[in-house]
Amino acid sequence: MFTGIIEDLGSIKSIKRGARDFIIEIEAPRLVPELAIGDSIAVNGTCLTVTVKSKLSFTVDVMPETISKTALSDLKKGDKVNLERAMTLSSRLGGHMVAGHVDGVGVIKSKKGDSNALLIKISAPESVTRYLIDRGSIAIDGISLTVMDYGDDFVAVSIIPHTAKVTTLGFKEPGDKVNLEADLIGKYVEKFVGKQKDKDPELTMDKLHEHGFA
Repeated sequence: MFTGIIEDLGSIKSIKRGARDFIIEIEAPRLVPELAIGDSIAVNGTCLTVTVKSKLSFTVDVMPETISKTALSDLKKGDKVNLERAMTLSSRLGGHMVAGHVDGVGVIKSKKGDSNALLIKISAPESVTRYLIDRGSIAIDGISLTVMDYGDDFVAVSIIPHTAKVTTLGFKEPGDKVNLEADLIGKYVEKFVGKQKDKDPELTMDKLHEHGFA
């Protein structure tokens, strides 16, 4: 489990590609001393496991399922990636609960300045947009952000200069892919309501509103 507060920007040192998998070595001098073999780490919002550790870098394995469901397949040597270690029970939850399980891949459609903010519009699949709410949370490349606007096929966010400086969103451009993870709570609510609806066919949104659940 993660919080969506990026700790460092790592740099891809090498990628060894197999037929359907690959091994990535990431330089992250600031974080490596805090890592241990077997630790979970979010790389652009994707939960991976530290398998090898050196003085300045660490290595992760990426399996076929992860390659097919995330934007990690587009990474190349020299690329920067967002890094966050798994949260602890004593951590401040500065962002929101992020599982590191990517729900879909989006594409940056536009970026434009608005005073000190940077407005970013991203195309998004229905597997993500179905869980969005006004001013709700979303993880983009592992960054916890607030939904500014959304539709059936897009989400828009606004980031401050600090976020632009210390994360991938500061330098990614229109056409670049990003990993998207919807708010975990929405998925559990949908699952629970769906099961209850099977038991009670008369369960409707009006009924939920009537009893204070929606």
